[in-house]
Amino acid sequence: MTIDLGVGALVLVGALLHAGWNAMVKAGDDRLVALAAVFFASGVAGLAALPFVPVPAAAAWPWLAASVAIHVLYVAGLVGAYTHGDLSRVYPLARGCGPLLVALVAGRLVGEHLTLFQVAGLLLASAGIIGLAMEPGAFGVGRRGTLWALFTGATIAGYTVADGMGGRASGDAIGYTAWLFACQIPFVPLYAWLRRPAAVRAYLTGGQWKRGTGGGMVALASYGIAIWAMSVAPMALVAALRETSVLFAALIGTLILREAMGTWRIGAAILVVAGQLLMNLGTA
Repeated sequence: MTIDLGVGALVLVGALLHAGWNAMVKAGDDRLVALAAVFFASGVAGLAALPFVPVPAAAAWPWLAASVAIHVLYVAGLVGAYTHGDLSRVYPLARGCGPLLVALVAGRLVGEHLTLFQVAGLLLASAGIIGLAMEPGAFGVGRRGTLWALFTGATIAGYTVADGMGGRASGDAIGYTAWLFACQIPFVPLYAWLRRPAAVRAYLTGGQWKRGTGGGMVALASYGIAIWAMSVAPMALVAALRETSVLFAALIGTLILREAMGTWRIGAAILVVAGQLLMNLGTA
């Protein structure tokens, strides 16, 4: 199993977009409100697209419902992680858990079995991704951020498998994406309003909604690419390739958010790149 060059290039674009909107959330004063804005804007865009896309097949709806529920848990984990940790630490840890779990589940669900080269590459890339976050202090001062990131990683694996299966069962990955985002509209914004109504009002009246709208469009494009890619390529390989977003997040954290980028993170990033190359060498 391999990924077509064009599909792989689009997945990399999606990875860059994903790192970008996560950096926007991390940089905000209130991560929950920023996430609510992203989910609301992407949901409205998905809702607007519904008249122009097919309704997912009946077999896709259980997967879509599961994904919506898991995404709510994902938001809770992401808020906790970004509240207690740096983007360049908790983002890699959260994203690094996913590919290994997806690879394990995908083999049982749809019979996607990786070659020895690809298993080695997947393990190497995941080790590098997790290594980006496993600096001294990850379970000391930064313990809460680390634990939240691990929880977030489990939810990422969950919704990745749900949407990989749902996108395939739907008959149209783009239509599935639109319905998924449309169905997610009420949950996170309503939770943010109930928890922090004053912060939501300040966000809207202060003009920050423009940034949230942009983030929502970027999130929709990023995940739409991932769902489409998983409908035409092996889920485990798409999930692993998408996690190169940690490299983009490390650069954004260092250059824009002014977070430290030492030799530990540089070495771990090299492991990620080596793993991605090995993973796509083809058959063993």
